[in-house]
Amino acid sequence: MVWNALRAQQVTGGRHVAVYWTTEIRLEVGVETADAFVEQGDVVRSATPGGLTAFATHIGPYGELGSTHKAIQQWCATQGHKLAGPSWEIYGHWKPEWNDAPSQIRTDVFYLVTPG
Repeated sequence: MVWNALRAQQVTGGRHVAVYWTTEIRLEVGVETADAFVEQGDVVRSATPGGLTAFATHIGPYGELGSTHKAIQQWCATQGHKLAGPSWEIYGHWKPEWNDAPSQIRTDVFYLVTPG
């Protein structure tokens, strides 16, 4: 749906993004774009949260992303940072070799934090 709306308006999209606004999976999924576009139905403009973040790059299958989330959460706890709400994932542009080597998939994981 998102890609169809952007292509119809000749807008170039970037990487896929998923923003988890709450732990109850209030979720927005979309793509990066620097260009303006006309909102259509469920396709709306949004942005990742601004502010201080803790982040890590996960290299490996999506099914193992939980370990990266836990590592960030543990790091925040040891550094005295508090999770401030949303987290998000930005997925690397799909590469054909990832079909045979999912251990190389790149996903950047972010958490909004407040300093301790």
